[in-house]
Amino acid sequence: MADLPQAFDLQELSDRAGVTPRTVRYYIQQGLLRSPGPPGPGAKYDVGYVDRLKLIRRLQQEHLPLVEIRRRLEDLSDDDVRRLLRQPRAPGKTSAVDYVRSVLSPTGRTLAMRDQTVEAMAAPPPSPSPERSQWDRMILAPDIELHIRRPLSRAQNKIVEKIIEYARRLLEEDTP
Repeated sequence: MADLPQAFDLQELSDRAGVTPRTVRYYIQQGLLRSPGPPGPGAKYDVGYVDRLKLIRRLQQEHLPLVEIRRRLEDLSDDDVRRLLRQPRAPGKTSAVDYVRSVLSPTGRTLAMRDQTVEAMAAPPPSPSPERSQWDRMILAPDIELHIRRPLSRAQNKIVEKIIEYARRLLEEDTP
């Protein structure tokens, strides 16, 4: 990296980081990159911007949303970013489709959260839904509705009746 100039313009930054100038501007707007100072053709960027852009791209390849990437980057110094870039990539899925399949798989799965790995419990298999169903819309008050998919079991109907009764009592208490 010794051959990089101390400061370069937006096009040079984009070329070195492998992104478009528009992407750089968007990341600045979204808070992933700090502003280089006064906007315009005279804006100058240093090597830290190239490193941050490379780290952003790596984190995107791990399927992290920009909000999470911004949260992770906001407290990192340029040295921290360089150190993270030197670390080998964690083995991961090869494509977004593989990632989605792993998240939606019915067996236990591993989710990465804030540099920790948490074993997620597999969701219970969905109960078979009736072949035909209909939705009932019950208006409890203006702007408050309860939507119920029918048919329901006898026990579920009793619960719905209790919910409606309780909601109506609550709403009557609030009326002047």
